[in-house]
Amino acid sequence: MSTSRITLFGIPNCDSVKKARVWMQDHQVDHDFHDFKKQGVPEAALDTWLDQAGWETLVNRKGTTWRQLDATTQAAVTDRASARRQLLATPSLIKRPVVMRGRQVVVGVNPQAWQDVTEG
Repeated sequence: MSTSRITLFGIPNCDSVKKARVWMQDHQVDHDFHDFKKQGVPEAALDTWLDQAGWETLVNRKGTTWRQLDATTQAAVTDRASARRQLLATPSLIKRPVVMRGRQVVVGVNPQAWQDVTEG
């Protein structure tokens, strides 16, 4: 069984992050919250997310932030490296929440996957 601490990454006012925080509280899951608007995106964590979930999953192309990017910037996000650069520059583009324990990563609202991660 893994003893790694669970970290919930996101933005506090995001509805999806709010759902995850409520779920964690309701299920009495001890976790850390990392606000990547205030604390930035940890590059090592981002690399793990990209390795585990893939850049296509991590880039939120349905959100307001993506729609506000100019077409040239959107068109430049074509692979892992370009997505990584843009996600570091614009953390709001990351699909939320990101729940991480060790190298286990869940992107988006997925209570069953959160349960799997919290059980180690």
